[in-house]
Amino acid sequence: MKLADLDVIVTAPPAPGWGGRYWIVVKVTTDTGIVGWGECYASTIGPVAMEAVIRDVFARHMAGTSPEDIELMFRRVYSSGFTQRPDLTVMGAFSGLEMACWDILGKDRDRPVWALLGGKMNDRVRAYSYLYPLNSHPLPAFWGDADMAAEAALDLVGRGYTAVKFDPAGPYTMRGGHQPSGFDIETSAQFCQTIRKAVGPRADLLFGTHGQFTPSGAIRMARAIERFDPLWFEEPVPPDAGDGLGQVARATSIPVATGERLTTRVEFAAALDQGAAILQPALGRAGGIWEARKIAVLAEAKGAQMAPHLYAGPVEWAANIQLSVAIPNLLIAETIETPFHAALIKNTLSVEDGHVAAPTAPGLGIEVDEDLARAHPYAGDGLHLEMQADPPRYDAPQLFEGGAPVKT
Repeated sequence: MKLADLDVIVTAPPAPGWGGRYWIVVKVTTDTGIVGWGECYASTIGPVAMEAVIRDVFARHMAGTSPEDIELMFRRVYSSGFTQRPDLTVMGAFSGLEMACWDILGKDRDRPVWALLGGKMNDRVRAYSYLYPLNSHPLPAFWGDADMAAEAALDLVGRGYTAVKFDPAGPYTMRGGHQPSGFDIETSAQFCQTIRKAVGPRADLLFGTHGQFTPSGAIRMARAIERFDPLWFEEPVPPDAGDGLGQVARATSIPVATGERLTTRVEFAAALDQGAAILQPALGRAGGIWEARKIAVLAEAKGAQMAPHLYAGPVEWAANIQLSVAIPNLLIAETIETPFHAALIKNTLSVEDGHVAAPTAPGLGIEVDEDLARAHPYAGDGLHLEMQADPPRYDAPQLFEGGAPVKT
């Protein structure tokens, strides 16, 4: 059995667009007719250019190779062009293609992917979600209103979730780390206090940021929210901050989480050395399922836990769940529940009582609605996610409006 054909589908989730402006789904077919699905979480270039990268990676390093030879194909891609170092875009392309290989292998052997990764450690996977607005919540006011956030948190808790994530600390900008404003700190503390009062001990608070702050700025923020006992402080400094992550980890009792913008075990090992307690690989970017399994081993040796990241579509989510079922140091996995997420995989995975049951179907355990994906092509010119060009403000509150929502 050899990898033979590739198709790339760029699909755009309709409003409200949670999960990014578009998702890049790959369909890989073997010479025996088995189809595998994957998703490339890569946002540094536009989808047309990214499709060209994906096709080049497949043709150059994977076509004609057995889907079993995942380590060999990884080394080809990782070393391509005399690099042998992490490359976010190229590894993003490979990651989705690698997922498709595992989907193929599972289908060929009539077993779920977790069974090929060492077997089942977890019968179900604990899930969390961002706080998204309820139908009654106006936008953009929701993103800066602690009372509305608490209402959304209670809705999730009522559906069985035991952890909720929120990000009230202002926008992330292309200017690198900055000091939080007084408004950012006050709003963040209000969110933590109000949500903690609403949910009590029924749910962990996951304090999200996107690498907004300098190390000293992140430490100031941590001190303001520490008394509300968040389960984690996510990505407090930019991914290029060097030992800045370690400065924050040493200065706060809040576990530091990071990883959505990292790729391969090389970068995750460095984060562990800096004191990261929770790793958040996005499997469509981090190097794929096998590389993420290696990252989990590194984390286990350091006493760290895994919390796979999701700000993409349901194919990457399916890969995250397969990994989560197989590893002993799982903490939790992110999920996004929208009708389009569910419909794109024909409701083959779902959250029940705040958890995802270990899939039993072969491969990734999903059935992709290819017609639906093609019926929603991306027609815009933006990237999957974009950083704010304007500098941060210190004279007024600033809102982070939930990623890249589709305008209604």
